[in-house]
Formats: sequence, structure tokens, C-alpha cells
Amino acid sequence: LLLIFLTEYAEFLHCKGKKFTDFDEVRQEIEVETDRVTGMNKGISSVPINLRVYSPHVLSLTLIDLPGITKVPVGDQPPDIEQQIRDMIMQFISRENCLILAVTPANTDLANSDALKLAKEVDPQGLRTIGVITKLDLMDEGTDAREVLENKLLPLRRGYIGVVNRSQKDIDGKKDIKAALLAERKFFLSHPSYRHMADRMGTPYLQKVLNQQLTNHIRDTLPAFRSKLQSQLLSIEHEVEVYKNFRPEDPTRKTKALLQMVQQFSVDFEKRIEGSGDQVDTLELSGGAKINRIFHERFPFELVKMEFNEKELRREISYAIKNIHGIRQVFPCLFTPDMAFEAIVKKQIVKLKGPCLKSVDLVMQELINTVKKCTKKLATYPRLCEETERIVAGYIREREEKTKDQV
Repeated sequence: LLLIFLTEYAEFLHCKGKKFTDFDEVRQEIEVETDRVTGMNKGISSVPINLRVYSPHVLSLTLIDLPGITKVPVGDQPPDIEQQIRDMIMQFISRENCLILAVTPANTDLANSDALKLAKEVDPQGLRTIGVITKLDLMDEGTDAREVLENKLLPLRRGYIGVVNRSQKDIDGKKDIKAALLAERKFFLSHPSYRHMADRMGTPYLQKVLNQQLTNHIRDTLPAFRSKLQSQLLSIEHEVEVYKNFRPEDPTRKTKALLQMVQQFSVDFEKRIEGSGDQVDTLELSGGAKINRIFHERFPFELVKMEFNEKELRREISYAIKNIHGIRQVFPCLFTPDMAFEAIVKKQIVKLKGPCLKSVDLVMQELINTVKKCTKKLATYPRLCEETERIVAGYIREREEKTKDQV
């Protein structure tokens, strides 16, 4: 067992049982698997390549290496490659139980760092973010990242750690990790701007910080995680008790299940109309909000569009009054005669019929759309979904006809 532990090797999840002792082969396998999953021309995939390294020189950490943001598509990459990569990154860093390593090159403006920007979106308080500054050895002569590493320029709660990785020339020249770590240590000890903080810089220190931070993070989140698991366990145990005496062919259970689904449909429909649903549509108005808009914005707009000729109306009023008096002399009076008033008002009210019927149609259509959205949860049972939609839509159309008759 001791010999096995002292031997460094790696295993891939997609190559079960095969141990890689040559880490050049590990690199080649990663490239081959990447091309197999994403294609040969710079494609991407959210499916991770799982690699486990066994070594006495590494810590027990799970690291997820995410791609950098691509601004311009290359090769066979789709036009929306930037959004695809962003969505994939957000899928991982949004998890509350992970730490975020926001890696930024030292020779770029920290204020334009995509890594820090994305980290701030999901971790605005900086509770899970650790800044990592790379390429310190490639900065222009006379410049340094001292203010950043001292956490003065753009402060992070967990601060920044500087590292110096192997260059592509070092990798091509087969420079091993031990030599790279010694060179990194020498760089920080000999650089006048970083000498005073050399003990808080470098890859070994980053490993130590990650291990400690992850331990602290696990300790902080464990109580809530344990409580959540206990709650889920109690729920599952309750569900098990319910199904202990379950008989699939029991008609009463089928009836109960049917009633529960119908009741849930009713609750979902009511919530969408009242605006208290569990899902909020951010793209367009729907449900009760749209119906409210029809009554308070669309209907008044249709009324304003109605043509109104004041001279014609005054002429009609004059004729109505005169016709009511017949051969009698018409004297100026303070109030319009009742019959004349009713005749004129009825004629004007008839003009409201068009906007009213149009509003009824719009409300009816939105109610039917809401029904269709609610029946999506019944999609597992196509017949029930179809019948529910047909019955409720039929009832809505029936109410529509009665409303139009009243109009």
C-alpha cells in the first residue's frame, strides 16, 4: 500500500481501470478526449473531463478548469460562443458550495477582468472569491502589480495571490514542476516589489490557502447542508410510509391522483391570474397582468380611437328635442327631455360595442393561453392534458358568448 501511495499516477473516468504514470500521456489524453467531445476545431462542451490524480505532493481538492471568455468566434465555433461559454461558467460558479478562483493576467487591466466580473455577479459580497494574478514575470519593465497583490486597488475579502506558471517555451523544453516551483520562488524573493510578501505568493501558498479556505467553507456550510439533508430524509421517510400499502390497481388511488392534478391545475391557474405564481415571466406580460393591461390601457385606447363629431351630435340632440315636441312650440328649457336624452345616449352607447367586444376577445385569448401554460404540467398524461384544456377552454368560450350577448 505504501508503494502504491508513493507512486504518482492519474485516472480518467472515461478510461476506467487504466492508470497513467506518465503525465505527458495525461496531457495527450486530455487533448484527444477534448477533440472527441468538441470536435477538431476549437469547439466547446459543458461535459467535464474527469481526471483524478493520486500523489503525495498534491492536496485533496476538486478543481474545475473553466475556459476563458472568447470574444470572437474562431474555427467552427458558433457566433454566440461568448454567450455559450458564459452560460457554462455560470452553471458552475453559481453553486454556493464552491470557491471561485478569479484568474487574471497581471499584464492586463484588472478593471476589465472577465473573471472578476462574473465572480461578482454570483458572489457580490466576495465570500467565495479568491483573486489569482498570473504572468507577473511578463509585465513591462518598471511596472508591477504590488497594489493589486496588497489588496489595495480592487479589494477582495479573501485577497489576491500571485503565481508564476511555466511558459509555453518551458513546457516545450520539458521543464518539470519542481524546477518551475523553484524558479517561481526565486522570482518572488528577488523581485523588489514582491520580496516583502514572498511568503504569501506562489503556487504552494495558493494550495495551502485553498485547502484552508475550503476547510473553513465546508465547516461554515455544513450545518445548513446537514439540516437540508435531514429535512429531505424526513420527507422521503414520510413518502415511504405513504407507499407502504400502495396497490397500483387500487381505483381510489387513481381517483385521488386525478383529483390532486386537477386541483393543482386550478391552483396554478389562479396564481397566474393573481400574479403569485412560482415562476415569473421576464420576457412579456401574461396572465392577470396582461388582462389588467387590456382593461386599463387597451380598452381606453380603443375608446379614444372612436370618431366623435360634436357638430353632428348637437344637430342630433336638436332634432330629437324638436321631434319630441311635434307641433308644439319648442321653448328653451334647462333640462333635455327624458325621451330625447335616452335616444341620444342609447345611440352613443351602441358605439362602445366594438371596443367592448374586442376587449372580450383579447381577454378570452389570454385566458386560453394561460390554460395551455398550466396544462404543461400534465404533459405526462396527454389524454388528461387534452381533456382538461378542452373542458376549461370550452367553459371560457361559453362565458365569452354570454358576455358578448350582454354587451
